[in-house]
Amino acid sequence: MIPFDYARATDARTAVATVMARPDAVFLGGGTNLVDHMKLGVAAPELLVDVTRLPLDRIEEMPDGGLRIGATVRNSDLAAHPLVRQRYPVLSQALLAGASGQLRNAATTGGNLLQRTRCGYFQDVTTPCNKREPGAGCAAIGGWTRHHAVLGASEHCVAVHPSDMAVAMSALDAVVIVLGADGERRVPVTEFHRLPGDEPERDTVLAHGELVIAVEVPALPSTARSAYRKVRDRASYAFALVSVAAVLDTEEGRVRQARIALGGVAHKPWRATRAEEALRGAVPAEDAFRRAADAELSAARPLPDNGFKVPMTRNTLAAVLRELGTQERR
Repeated sequence: MIPFDYARATDARTAVATVMARPDAVFLGGGTNLVDHMKLGVAAPELLVDVTRLPLDRIEEMPDGGLRIGATVRNSDLAAHPLVRQRYPVLSQALLAGASGQLRNAATTGGNLLQRTRCGYFQDVTTPCNKREPGAGCAAIGGWTRHHAVLGASEHCVAVHPSDMAVAMSALDAVVIVLGADGERRVPVTEFHRLPGDEPERDTVLAHGELVIAVEVPALPSTARSAYRKVRDRASYAFALVSVAAVLDTEEGRVRQARIALGGVAHKPWRATRAEEALRGAVPAEDAFRRAADAELSAARPLPDNGFKVPMTRNTLAAVLRELGTQERR
């Protein structure tokens, strides 16, 4: 382990000021991603500012019926919260699909949003990686790409975002509350993560020193149903090959609104806006679900080893929508 300095934050504004003052400083939450990267040599911060003791560990109901989730709420606690299980099954299911119970007990809401890709080339410091070292090249392009992107990739990076929770948050239109030197700002979670473009080293729109302090999830209509499904190589402790988070709201036998996000297919949780538009006003039936999936996947550009992700995404999306449509008819 490379030596580093450690400081325990006593308040959020001081934590922000401390990290902003040093380009080699980072925030430390549960550490389930950062510490791994420090051990691998992927990250070498010289100062860790521990924010886990800040009063950001509450789940509060908002006046409109939504929830405000503190950044240090543990994944296990969020998944098990009665209001989350009752109102947002998609979020509880996504959290429970991620990692092991031990890791969920340590991982935080803010840290989950900020976790970095599990691309094997990114984690192997002996290989070139534009995300780890801008301009070095991308070893995945021309390499083994089974787990890589089929949507939104660039010539500089084909990695995918690993979070399950963030996919559900995207389908829920959550808003990330961020604290910086100029105070708080609100970032829709659909705009929080970035596609790689020419700067694959930037996973999010955060500036150095900005701290996630909460996530707000708006209330859903009483008629809405939600679900999350994850397809992976084994039943547990594996990242998604493909995942689908969906919220379906129907009225008088027609889709009033659909909100869909895909995981395992892009550099960020992929909001499936084409599929949503195709479903609006449609009868919630198999042919409509598959047309919506095809509309979204028309932009897919699979790599040599991951062409299977396209039909897998189509089938998984149709299956989740079918499940939600069945719930509505009961």
